Amino acid sequence: MEKTLTFQHVSYLWDEARALELSGDEVALFIYRSNLLGADLRLTNYAGGNTSCKITETDPVTGQPVEVMWVKGSGGDIGTLTKAGCANLYVEKLHQLKNRYRGLEFEDEMVALFEHCLFDPKCATPSIDTPLHGLLPFKHIDHLHPDALIAIAASKDGEQIMKEIWGDTMAWLPWQKPGFDLGLQLEKVVAENPGLRGVILGGHGLFTWGDTSYSSYINTLEVIEQAAAYLEENYGKNRPVFGGPKLESLSPDARRSAAAALLPTLRGLASQQRRMLGHFTDDARVLEFINSHDLARLAPKGTSCPDHFLRTKIRPLVLDADVMQQAEGVQDYLKAQFEAYRQDYTAYYERSKHPNSPALRDPNPVVILWPGVGMFTFAKDKQTARVAAEFYTNAINVMKGAEAVSEYQGLPEQEAFNIEYWLLEEAKLQRMPKPKSLSGQVAFVTGGTGGIGKAICETLLQHGACVVAVDRDRLDETQAELRKKYGKDNALSAKIDVTDADSIAESVKQTVLQFGGLDIVVNCAGLSISKPLGETTQADWDILQDVLVKGQFLVSQQAVEVLRKQAFGGSIVNIASKNGLVAGPNNVAYGTAKAAQLHMSRLLAAELGPDKIRVNTVNPDAVLRGSKIWEGDWAAGRAKAYGVSVEDLPAHYAKRTLLGEEVLAEDIAKAVLVFVDDQLAKSTGNVLNVDGGVAMAFVR
Repeated sequence: MEKTLTFQHVSYLWDEARALELSGDEVALFIYRSNLLGADLRLTNYAGGNTSCKITETDPVTGQPVEVMWVKGSGGDIGTLTKAGCANLYVEKLHQLKNRYRGLEFEDEMVALFEHCLFDPKCATPSIDTPLHGLLPFKHIDHLHPDALIAIAASKDGEQIMKEIWGDTMAWLPWQKPGFDLGLQLEKVVAENPGLRGVILGGHGLFTWGDTSYSSYINTLEVIEQAAAYLEENYGKNRPVFGGPKLESLSPDARRSAAAALLPTLRGLASQQRRMLGHFTDDARVLEFINSHDLARLAPKGTSCPDHFLRTKIRPLVLDADVMQQAEGVQDYLKAQFEAYRQDYTAYYERSKHPNSPALRDPNPVVILWPGVGMFTFAKDKQTARVAAEFYTNAINVMKGAEAVSEYQGLPEQEAFNIEYWLLEEAKLQRMPKPKSLSGQVAFVTGGTGGIGKAICETLLQHGACVVAVDRDRLDETQAELRKKYGKDNALSAKIDVTDADSIAESVKQTVLQFGGLDIVVNCAGLSISKPLGETTQADWDILQDVLVKGQFLVSQQAVEVLRKQAFGGSIVNIASKNGLVAGPNNVAYGTAKAAQLHMSRLLAAELGPDKIRVNTVNPDAVLRGSKIWEGDWAAGRAKAYGVSVEDLPAHYAKRTLLGEEVLAEDIAKAVLVFVDDQLAKSTGNVLNVDGGVAMAFVR
């Protein structure tokens, strides 16, 4: 099938072969179209917009054919939409709701009535946009939030610009909060203007449609392409973009270093009410805006599209580049800026609230702009923090386009509040799953790709933490596996040499840039050498001391610097060994290093207590399955020491314990979890043996 246009500003992704495979299944084609539209962030942002199709189904009660609308359900994302994420409703019943509608003051009561229009009672929950699709006569409808269209929709002269581009083939509806009344207005404007190809919602977004999934897809792409091309022609035509640059960016390396140094402090300040995770970007579009003359004028205007400010708050916190470059006083400046932002946000709430408004939410900024460096965003989880950055980048694109052709207008403050504190939005927030025990926390696990280390990573991820697995090898495969199981935003791998301070600094920097800071440090990197005294070389001694003792020292030293900047405590867990307590044969170098690890933990616990940083130790013994240290000569050495075969080692170790149980990597991970998830929040300097019960290792 030929493209109807050569697209330069949107992605044409339609695969006719794939479409032919789905032919005959209108819902499958609708899902396919939705996924293609959601795959291009220039067309709509994550979880933004919605799509629909109307088909004929057989009524299960009457057996008669009925028109049913399939539409994206509440809270879904068209890029990843499946049938399970759709609501399906009787179109006739949606129209009959007009008889129940009592006016704008009673908008919210209509949402509950959508449930009575469901064709399949087990389908996804209908969204507030359902009537905007259901009351229109078209079979296939796309409602998107493309930056290029919102730029026009948020322009002072938006309606005039619309007519200049599309003539009478597009219609304009002024800003109004989504709901049943907006659906009625869409129905009316379409009925009064035959031949329309779409409608622009002022300050909000775009509605387009077609008789088939493909025609709707093409119509949508064409309209967005035409809008983007119009903006492109006008960038810099009458004045420089954003008034031109006011300052230059730091170099990429300098931006990265400056961001990593500041992020833990920002995270601590942003986490006044709950622990937040951070995201940093120095995308060229962001730098163009934050380095410009127009930053001071445009940033306070806030965002326009409801999807934008629901995730970014109405406006960002903008830092003063000159103050941030000073050698002293930055900490006090940041504290004052955060406090001023909280007071301003609280005043906005008090000015705008209604008698039944939900309580004031977290008044800390979500978006923080540092001219010359980049943008920081903070949220309850990494995905939300990343998406907030994407949405504010969308808002920057909108401001850029609007300023190129007219004058940018944010939503009026009261309208913004009415969306942000909408009771329906509050209900959606209340329905979200409760946070897990480690939600909002970042774990840094050395030796993270080995048997014990990887088990620790998985256990912490299962309980809601973001995890950085640092090690020397198996990095790509470990990261891919963890991201596949626990989400792409939640896991990272990084190369480390725990004997080298620069290598540690780089892996800590990667952690901070990825997640905003860290909370949990697990020193699990290790190796084992089992030899009699006479056969132990100085090289054996040195490498054990370097990896186990110096490694634990250097990692803890650099991690504590980050923890102190955040100023809300943290947890260090050191994986030592039963051999740190028990004297065994042929083990002088390894046992000595493990004993040093154990006592260093106690020393750090004593020093770091005033910072609310807890330091505890887990002592494993004989974790054979999957452990890296048993892949080398260690197993043979221990088998020789005990006079058994390597194959018999697991049974040998299990038999000598009080419980007669083999110790697994997962058992060690559970012990780490107990120390870090606040089950033992008032425990520091302690030792937990996970060895099946070795009486000689009892701490006494």
